[in-house]
Amino acid sequence: MSVLSSSRRARGRLAVVAAGLVAGALALAGCSSSDGGGSSSPTGGAASSAAATGATDSFPVTVTSALGTATIKSEPKRVVTWGWSSQDAVLALGVVPVAMPKNTYGGNADGVFPWDADAIKELGGTTPQLLSGGDTGQVPFEEIVKAKPDVILAPYSGLTQDDFDTLSKIAPVVAYPDKPWATSWQDQTTIIGKALGRSAQAADLVSKTNADITALGAKYPVLKGKTFVYAASNEADKLSVYRASDPRVQLLVQLGMVVSPSVKALDTKPDDSYFFQVSYENLSKIDTDVLVAYFGDQKAADTFMKDPLVAAMPSVKSGAFAPIVGESFVMASSAPTVLSIPWMLNQYVPQLAAAAEKAK
Repeated sequence: MSVLSSSRRARGRLAVVAAGLVAGALALAGCSSSDGGGSSSPTGGAASSAAATGATDSFPVTVTSALGTATIKSEPKRVVTWGWSSQDAVLALGVVPVAMPKNTYGGNADGVFPWDADAIKELGGTTPQLLSGGDTGQVPFEEIVKAKPDVILAPYSGLTQDDFDTLSKIAPVVAYPDKPWATSWQDQTTIIGKALGRSAQAADLVSKTNADITALGAKYPVLKGKTFVYAASNEADKLSVYRASDPRVQLLVQLGMVVSPSVKALDTKPDDSYFFQVSYENLSKIDTDVLVAYFGDQKAADTFMKDPLVAAMPSVKSGAFAPIVGESFVMASSAPTVLSIPWMLNQYVPQLAAAAEKAK
């Protein structure tokens, strides 16, 4: 039996167990007061127009995803988010979730991304219930039940069909439109805006953020037309290369850069993943003006660059290497959103432009 097959069977058994837990927890939740827990609405002090106006769309709203359909009968008051970044769009639209994932990687002492903490403070809210599994992707069904959501938003996540079906017993679930971990930040914002009844506000956010990215690209014309490879060194002697469809890659394309043709040439076994791996012995086949890669800290970046095969890469040798360093920066760039983009891009693009200046 293959590891993959065994893993799938284990996931299936887990979903059956989870469904039972959900049923029991729902019964308990039904006995509790509907007034328990927090509210998704900001508690005051909101600066955004989205918070001031609230929902402007009519309900019910139907959102179709790759895993199924969610029908939201009325404006959600108790919003739960799942995945890396759904909470960003929710907060940007003026709503504080009642529960969202805890992220120890890239988060503050509480497990909240800094740009989310800033938004919660601006909205006058308090830190939501933080769900376990944010770093692992393991859905905490019972914790979500206890949050008593009106809707569960997960358009940028790795939900499986079993996960979706189990969560749908709790509340309507909005999953990704096509593939897991592949929804652009624009589509995430649009989808969440529709689910919350704030489509116009979401469109304004997308338009403004797109304009800001375009303006930043124009400020650094050296980026225009430069080829790049976006990578990570998460395994010994292997480089993970991100495909052109990945949101972090698309963000650099918006700045005017071009995905290196060598990415497609080396991608010999396309699958549903958002990256593929290249062994260090094949690094010489990567032909790019600029190499971009992320690291949890500077020590990891230094170790990577000291490897002889890495150091021999033309982009690294010439200094056309633009590392993204620091857990919060890694998460901000790996799951770009209308909140994380302004938080990280103004700081990173000057470094990226400096690397592009050295490209040969």
